[in-house]
Amino acid sequence: MNTDEYSSLFKCLSEPVRLRILFLLLDKGELCVCDIVDTLGLSQSVVSRHLAYLRNNSLLSTRRAGVWVYYKVIKVSPFIDKLLALFHQSGESSPSLQSDLKQFSTCANRDCS
Repeated sequence: MNTDEYSSLFKCLSEPVRLRILFLLLDKGELCVCDIVDTLGLSQSVVSRHLAYLRNNSLLSTRRAGVWVYYKVIKVSPFIDKLLALFHQSGESSPSLQSDLKQFSTCANRDCS
């Protein structure tokens, strides 16, 4: 990675909503947009904008199933993989990120349709 790529990565990771989305995806694997919307309590347009930003920075991949789009974190490079692993591990002591996981568990039994 060159300095411009590092700068772009850290800019991408500097937004709290994107960090919350990344933490959910790191913890739960693949999620539908509606799962993220319900968990974070944000509008679909806000979540989609942040997902697009993460995807455009090569951190996420998508899979379409009918009308649903699923997102997951992809392996990019050893540096980014380690950085995301450290972030995920540190999230275990973050009250706000743990609150998101608790909210996800509350929403997990509903159907996206």
